[in-house]
Amino acid sequence: MLRKVFKTGNSLVVSLPKDMLESLGMTDGTEVSMELDRKNHRILIRPAEMPFAASLSEEFAHQVSEFIQEYKPALDALAQK
Repeated sequence: MLRKVFKTGNSLVVSLPKDMLESLGMTDGTEVSMELDRKNHRILIRPAEMPFAASLSEEFAHQVSEFIQEYKPALDALAQK
């Protein structure tokens, strides 16, 4: 499939076909990882892997925060050893 590079503002852009994006589960706002394969003259674009923390619920994050606050002196002492 051929696509054209075009200018938008100060950037050069290549649009991505809707059917390809849908097959990868990508939508507007999806973060992507880009890699330049110099040897093969390719640009690889894939959905970015979400960091572990991004998959945690807000409730769990709140529980961890409370735990840290409650046991901060003990955690600090352990960190010194």
